[in-house]
Amino acid sequence: MVMVKDGFPINTISDIVSLPSFENVLPDAYYVDGMIFAVASAPEIPMPEQWMPWLIQSSDSHLVDKDVDKLADTLMNGLRAHLDFMRQEKSPMPSELNVAIEVQGTTRPSKELESWLSGLLHVHKQLEPVWQNAWNHWEKHLEKSKANKKDCDDNEPEKTEPAEARLSRCLKLFSTLANIELALSYRNDKQAAQLESNINMLVKQLPSVLADYTKLSGELAGALPNQFETFNKVT
Repeated sequence: MVMVKDGFPINTISDIVSLPSFENVLPDAYYVDGMIFAVASAPEIPMPEQWMPWLIQSSDSHLVDKDVDKLADTLMNGLRAHLDFMRQEKSPMPSELNVAIEVQGTTRPSKELESWLSGLLHVHKQLEPVWQNAWNHWEKHLEKSKANKKDCDDNEPEKTEPAEARLSRCLKLFSTLANIELALSYRNDKQAAQLESNINMLVKQLPSVLADYTKLSGELAGALPNQFETFNKVT
């Protein structure tokens, strides 16, 4: 089956990360791309020397300097591609992942989608302190704005979903689809049947939930000091 990757950030990395010299060193291209998406979506983008080692699966790899340089350049190009997609508000997830597959009469996310989301979650976990720090700044920022608004008109409509609920909804969907068998095993028969019947719809919802994850990160980043400096360093 020919995978349609044209025009997605994964395009910038797939040829290089699939080279024989990186076999056993790196996860598959989908996992790597999901990881880069999560780096690009962080409220503060970590430095390359922090996040690039998270991709290396095997420490006894015999990579020569030339390979390391090539890999680092490729990963940075992948990061730039993801940042570019975010600016344009385009979905970075390769379109072939946006379709559930039939496996022995049941609907399942594709293995590639599971891999992409597992990469995303791997990095989110590593970056939890960064999210937490942004969260703390954001809460202080909110308290200040509330204090300043006391004199203003109170007729502002209630904000829809609280930020914590938005983030946990995003992460819940990512982890459910990243390991659907585990998610099903946690449920009783009735709940499992309900989840099975929703898999197709959940896969279809992913692009908009990924967009909300990125948007939420941007809102949190807005409260951080010097966020423009860190952003410009990468691009």
